[in-house]
Amino acid sequence: MLQFILDILSVPAILVGLISMIGLIALKKSGADIIKGTVKTILGFLILGGGAGIVVDALSSFGAMFQEGFNINGVVPHNEAIVAMALKTYGTQTALIMAFGMVVNILIARFTSLKYIFLTGHHTLYMACMIASILVVGGVEGVLLVIIGSLLLGFIMAVFPAIAQPTMRKITGGDEVAFGHFSTVGYVLSAWIGSLVGNKEKTTEDINFPQGLSFLRDSSLAVSLVMLVLYLIVAFASGPAYVEKELSGGQHFIVFSILQAITFAGGVYIILAGVRLVLAEIIPAFSGIATTLVPDAKPAIDCPVVYPYAPNAVLIGFLSSFVGGVVGMLVLLMIDRSIPGLPIILPGVVPHFFCGATAGVFGNATGGLKGAISGAFVQGLLITFLPVLLMPVLGDLGFANTTFSDADFGVVGILLGNALQFFR
Repeated sequence: MLQFILDILSVPAILVGLISMIGLIALKKSGADIIKGTVKTILGFLILGGGAGIVVDALSSFGAMFQEGFNINGVVPHNEAIVAMALKTYGTQTALIMAFGMVVNILIARFTSLKYIFLTGHHTLYMACMIASILVVGGVEGVLLVIIGSLLLGFIMAVFPAIAQPTMRKITGGDEVAFGHFSTVGYVLSAWIGSLVGNKEKTTEDINFPQGLSFLRDSSLAVSLVMLVLYLIVAFASGPAYVEKELSGGQHFIVFSILQAITFAGGVYIILAGVRLVLAEIIPAFSGIATTLVPDAKPAIDCPVVYPYAPNAVLIGFLSSFVGGVVGMLVLLMIDRSIPGLPIILPGVVPHFFCGATAGVFGNATGGLKGAISGAFVQGLLITFLPVLLMPVLGDLGFANTTFSDADFGVVGILLGNALQFFR
């Protein structure tokens, strides 16, 4: 039964589809409308997930070429990898914390002013897993572990969307949708940095390209060309022999780079299409829940929900965050000379894409182009240094060559781990 619950709640498409179905039933829609809304919501999330999968696959080869070309070994933050390891040991605790944590989230939304229901199922799973791991390492067991973990998870699921909502109103121009992705601290920091250094009136979406470069207004084409330059750099750095032997299956390394760059852009295009489909269905359906179970509740949705509002900021944010990750890595390498054994956090391309792109949109909302660049850069530094401080509180998981990547995992994990040390 626990495995069945975990399978349902950890699949965002099914979770959000169920939410949509409940909302449509609450609105007393016809059977045909309920089926259509539910299926289209699930379809939108599957499209979104498919696009994300394409992006991740394209970026995995980029990351491999980067490590090979620049000969740097270290820890690569990757949520899926660390969770897969942790679930082997903490699977039951994770399932219980996740299930009851979602109940706590609904109760908080129902009876407090935090009217946010967190719908990003896979991030809920990841956070539940990290909380379970740290509680076990801290000596908490049994029922107490589930109670503490569930209360903490439910609280986090309600608070972080509330923190992001002021900027979300600026991004979306409304208050119907909330933000549900556990790197909120980084995004809010990006928005704050943007407000200090930039001008929101000079947005990334108003970039004036020369007449000969007007074709770059097509965001898909712009992403393809920028990524092609990056892929060619790391391909030449790692060498044709490595690319063709280890990655491309014998395909010429330049042809492989071109295809991977365009594949990446295709994945981004698919993500945007999935977001639009989900929003078209989930917002009307969610009003049914808001008017019955949780008055005035807002759905907190995964980070690609903001991408359509500033497509140029998505690419700018990714590049700025990645540069921040490289700078952070170089700083750690210098510090390592004085503190041997310090974990060297390599710039994981996947977190820098999703988190950096989102940070770019948040920074753009408050500071325009300068805000997107500087805010995403600082966010890139943040997700480089936080994992260094997080790894010691993860117990045996801290010795793995990967760790949790996004900012909120670092903040929550560091605070929880040190609090447990204080009370022991």
